[in-house]
Amino acid sequence: MQIFIEEIERRTAAGIAAAIGRMIRTGQLAPGDRLPTVRQFASELGVSPATISHAWQALAGIGLIVSRGRSGTFVLEQAPRWLPARSQSMAGPRQAIRIDLSRGTPDPLLLPALGPALSRVSQRAVTSSYQDFPVIPELLAVLTESWPFPAESITVVDGALDAISRSLDQVARFGDRVIVEDPGFPPFFDLLDQLGVERLPVAVDEHGIIPAAFAAALELSPAAVILQPRAQNPTGASMTAERAEQLAGLLASSRAAAHTIVIEDDHSGEISIAPDVSLGRWLPRRVLHVRSYSKSHGPDLRIAALGGPAELVDRIVARRMLGPGWTSRMLQTILHELLTNGESIAQVNEARRIYFARQKALADALHEFGLDVHQADGINTWLPVPDERDAIVQLAAAGIRVAGGSSFLASDGPGAFIRVTAAAIEGDVTPIARAIAIAARPPGPVAHSLEARWT
Repeated sequence: MQIFIEEIERRTAAGIAAAIGRMIRTGQLAPGDRLPTVRQFASELGVSPATISHAWQALAGIGLIVSRGRSGTFVLEQAPRWLPARSQSMAGPRQAIRIDLSRGTPDPLLLPALGPALSRVSQRAVTSSYQDFPVIPELLAVLTESWPFPAESITVVDGALDAISRSLDQVARFGDRVIVEDPGFPPFFDLLDQLGVERLPVAVDEHGIIPAAFAAALELSPAAVILQPRAQNPTGASMTAERAEQLAGLLASSRAAAHTIVIEDDHSGEISIAPDVSLGRWLPRRVLHVRSYSKSHGPDLRIAALGGPAELVDRIVARRMLGPGWTSRMLQTILHELLTNGESIAQVNEARRIYFARQKALADALHEFGLDVHQADGINTWLPVPDERDAIVQLAAAGIRVAGGSSFLASDGPGAFIRVTAAAIEGDVTPIARAIAIAARPPGPVAHSLEARWT
């Protein structure tokens, strides 16, 4: 245990937890290793058993250790292996914690009620023919009217990732290159890895992809670009029409990228405060636009719309006919009701307002504690920290779980980050913002002053 004691600089619960967390991260402690008992370790460090107990609770809260009763406390195996690599790190622990801001999911209390929509569904799951058009006409009409550009063809699929995956199947091949946002959505990276496609990371700012970096990446002749026009995950950035037009101009003028297809994932459009924007306004023949309803209407609906040039969309539809065939028309009926019923529309509008208020409250509170942050759109906020694991452990010691930033990074550049699901913060944001500010500040007099004020 001597090595543990030497590496523990602060004898607080958060300090002890952070040190043990570093040992697990660096491999000094491996999965399955048994930790000392609370009393034994308290005696070694000269602290109270309660301090060690709180440190162990913080580490258990973020899934690094597990108590097995009289057998002792052990370093935990990581996330389920059936999940793709980066999705494992996103999955996080299942242990209870006071405030969970790690999930990136909408507040379930802000989803529209399904009762009226369910009443419209047929009592029997009947379809007249396996060759029927895969989208019900009334839903297609609503989608067409609200689409951000004149799309030749629109279909319905089983969620945004299904749409992205099927789009990539049509436009990218093994060894191709695809531009991705950095930071970006980890399942995109896992998907590209499985396809044998090289990622071309392009940095983003508060308005989305940075044009200069985008222009440089286009010179490498990418097969596709994956971007999130609104409420970008994880940063919460939303693209302006001016930025979209600039990116479309760069794409149109690049000889190297003459055949590059843009795949847009508008996953939070219905709860975003930003106007609907798409590169398809300027390049309708080269954009596949995806609109998901998981964040706004419910993740378990598993439904999204995909629209763009008929040449590509029709090939996607044809390929689906050899798999799932179509997205359940019962689900489509539910979505149509949710998109047209006045009460459901009002509920989604209210959710948008509340998410905006929660993001603003968090940004304002972080400003009060000296952090320079942009107010994010949608449900997530992205923050730099001195050390990712230390920040996660410090916040866990305060009863707050956040997502580590490393799985969201498309490149190996410098910097450590955390993603905070601000949408999950109800009530007084001040104590949460104070804890985040402590974790996000380098060690020093200001950080210690904030820590001393923590109650």
